[in-house]
This record gives sequence, structure tokens and C-alpha cells, in this order.
Amino acid sequence: MGIVEWRVWHVNNTTIISSGIAWVGIWKVCFISYLHISPGHKEQFCHKFSGYDSSIPHEIYAAQGLMLIAMFAGLLGLAATILALRNVYMGITHKTLITRFFLMGGFFYILAGLCVLIPVSWNFYSVAHNQSIAFPPSYYMPSSPAAQEAGAAIPVGIVAVILLLLSGTFSLSYRIPVTTDTITKS
Repeated sequence: MGIVEWRVWHVNNTTIISSGIAWVGIWKVCFISYLHISPGHKEQFCHKFSGYDSSIPHEIYAAQGLMLIAMFAGLLGLAATILALRNVYMGITHKTLITRFFLMGGFFYILAGLCVLIPVSWNFYSVAHNQSIAFPPSYYMPSSPAAQEAGAAIPVGIVAVILLLLSGTFSLSYRIPVTTDTITKS
């Protein structure tokens, strides 16, 4: 969620964006500039998105909300799974309670996975179709890049989705083990 490299923009005008590369995330846009800096030094400038930027696409604000929902759903899933595992480890035999905790954990993990999948796939679609963003002039960004590519947040998000969906599936498929009383003869 905090990675700024959701989209990597390659720009032709290197007057302000000295490296020719800008990183567009869901919370801010960053680039490296040598402007007004001593020779040999560089500085990374970042502009955070505010709720008042009407030029920012709605998909970025939707991604922010979905990622926050995913974070809280993941935390709830983790808490429910920890409580279920604690009850199993402690030998608490209330099977309905243990099963409910595992079911809640699985539901929240799958919800978190879906909430991550939507912005990751939406962003990848935008990159694949070279969609532009009309940034305000204060961002010093062009409205469209010369080229763009998926940033590091996309593969990280895909791995997160896979792990969350697997965790949810494992939690939902939990069954109380059947214990048998065996008598050993000596």
C-alpha cells in the first residue's frame, strides 16, 4: 500500500524531471530533479494527492479506499485466526467456537484479497492501455507519459492477493480433527 511505484512514467521533457522517470502511486507522485540544487546533488520531490484534486482519476481514490479496507480486513482475519489457533493449542474443545473463528478469519482474508485485487488489476489495465492523468500544474508533471510501465507495487500486490486468498481458503476449509480413543494392550 505504501509503495510509490504503482506506475513508472517515462517523460521526454527533462527540464524539471531530470531523470526522465516519475513514479505514480496511489498516495503521491515522485520524481528526481536537479533543478535549484548544487551541482552533483539530486533530490526526490513528492507531491501527495489531496482530496481536493479534481484532476486525479477516481480510480486512484477508489484504490486508496480499497487498500484501507483490505488492511483492516486483513487485520481482522489475522485476529480471528490467531484466536482460533490459540483455542486449538490450548485444548479448548468448544468446536463451534473454533470453527466460527476460522470461518471469520477465512472470510476476512478473502475480502482483503479481493480488495487488493481490484486496484492492482485496475492499475495494470491503466498502464497497459497507456492512460494519462491530467495533473495540476503544481505537480510539474506532464498530462501523459511518453511511455509507462507497471511499477514494483503490481507484482507485490499480486503476491499479496495469492497469499491472502490461500490463507482464506485454508481457514475456510478447517475441520476439527476427529479423535479416537485407542487402548493399547501390553
